[in-house]
Amino acid sequence: MKQFCMKKSKSLPLKNNRLFTLLCGLFGLNVLWAQGNFSGNMESTFQYLNNDPTINAFQPPSKGLINSYMNVFYTNGGFKAGVRLESYLPRIQGYPNRFDGTGLGYRYVGYQNAKVDITVGNFYEQFGNGLSFRIYEDRALGYDNVMDGIRLIFKPIKGIQLKGVYGKQRVSFVGGKVVYSDGIVRGLDGEININSAFEKSLGTFPLTLVLGASFVSKYQKDDDDALILPENVGAYGGRAKLIYKNFTLDGEYIKKEQDPSLDNGKIYNYGHAAVANFGYSKKGFGFSISGKSVDNMSYRSDRNKDLQDAFINYLPALNKTHTYNLVATLYPYATQPLGEVAYQADLVYTIKKGTSWGGKYGTTIGVNASTAYRPIRNTSGINPNDSSRITYSSHLFQKSDSLYWRDINANITRKINKKLLLIFSYFNITINNDVAKVSNDAKGIISSHIGVVEASYKMNAKHNLRMELQGMFVNKLPNGMINDKGNWATVLLEYTVAPSYFVSFLNQYNYGNPNPDKRVNYPNITCGYIHESTRIMLSYGRQRAGLFCVGGVCRFVPANNGLTLSFTQSF
Repeated sequence: MKQFCMKKSKSLPLKNNRLFTLLCGLFGLNVLWAQGNFSGNMESTFQYLNNDPTINAFQPPSKGLINSYMNVFYTNGGFKAGVRLESYLPRIQGYPNRFDGTGLGYRYVGYQNAKVDITVGNFYEQFGNGLSFRIYEDRALGYDNVMDGIRLIFKPIKGIQLKGVYGKQRVSFVGGKVVYSDGIVRGLDGEININSAFEKSLGTFPLTLVLGASFVSKYQKDDDDALILPENVGAYGGRAKLIYKNFTLDGEYIKKEQDPSLDNGKIYNYGHAAVANFGYSKKGFGFSISGKSVDNMSYRSDRNKDLQDAFINYLPALNKTHTYNLVATLYPYATQPLGEVAYQADLVYTIKKGTSWGGKYGTTIGVNASTAYRPIRNTSGINPNDSSRITYSSHLFQKSDSLYWRDINANITRKINKKLLLIFSYFNITINNDVAKVSNDAKGIISSHIGVVEASYKMNAKHNLRMELQGMFVNKLPNGMINDKGNWATVLLEYTVAPSYFVSFLNQYNYGNPNPDKRVNYPNITCGYIHESTRIMLSYGRQRAGLFCVGGVCRFVPANNGLTLSFTQSF
């Protein structure tokens, strides 16, 4: 058959030749399918929204909104390829306006073996902690800064890895077509595991040492008539990680060259970012301490972009990722790329079972604290009108007394018996709304206290009932006025039939709003079905306006009232 397909008959009419080609193409696809492996997944989220003036939610002209994706990946030996189709007709509420239409949003081909991994087309990648370079997608946030170009990963010997990237970043998806940034991004990264590279002499040494270094450069044409802008801007630095028995210590430092942009008001200051982590972990006990210092580290492939567009790097948030409704959604903190000095400490301890405090099954106590401050910026001896346009000096971990964020929280988890599990949590969250703006109704510092009681009752092997009771109490202003929207309460009831069914009811109630007309409920009911890799979920109710954040990156979600249907499938 293969030989037959290679000898297309010139005596056949054109119409028959087309049919002949199609049949051979289908045969070739069948052979390809048999020899290689296909995998992938799809996701679709549909919304039908109603008018609800009480919460300022309005029905869009199309009434219905939908986001859909499908990934298909193929591998055959060392060969690999993949595509993603995307569709926004139109996009669901809260998604950025840079998502629109239907088309191919991601595609690549490549080859991989034990030494080399090369990708041409779209790819995601990260150097170290991401301080200099991180390309990733977060569908929940509507964030995708995928690169289009070439990536090479080379492993010459065991323990050594080299990476090279070159290309442009995605900034929008308009009319079903990807639009890329004006700037070109180039980067090199190297990492060596000393113990693996010198396995004969250090393979059994108790201290593990990993060293790395990276250099990233962006090019963008000078488009400013008033200033001489650097067309090539580099960011470079190193990192180290040490592991000794139960202890871990790691850190990274990156310096960014002069990068006048829309973000920093086109100043010519250098930027820096540093992250350090120290931790200890064993059965029943663990702690970690982290610190971060950032100044003028907004690093984009297009100096004229804002919000979440065209970021080359990523500045990890040093605060705990919360999951409880009131804690996670009302006062989240977004990382400040122009400058912050942040710290976090986390401790987990399990009291042994069989003791008076530990009970029959043991009791786990968790304590966490995080804070972020404005860095000190010294203007002494610096002339703001100087042609150098360097407006201040700053140094690592020098913080001012200007608070951006503080979170102190604790929780106790106790299994009462084989059926009942209880979790008691307390959170004290303080946020500077003038810097990390979360509300249009608040002034200055917002301080809140949140208490949560969670109970999970296992009826039998398949049936489980879970309940959450949450209360938020917002401190008043010095003049006695209520700050922001006042106090809140949330109740959640969730019933699960393993392994396939679940139904839940959630209601937020803003009972403490200073405006009686805005003391409204936000009820929402959700049900779902799960079977192996298939998941269907249906919800109906109100969603309040606010910020949705993941890892210090946030997007605004407007209020809505309506139905949401989602479907996911992997293969």
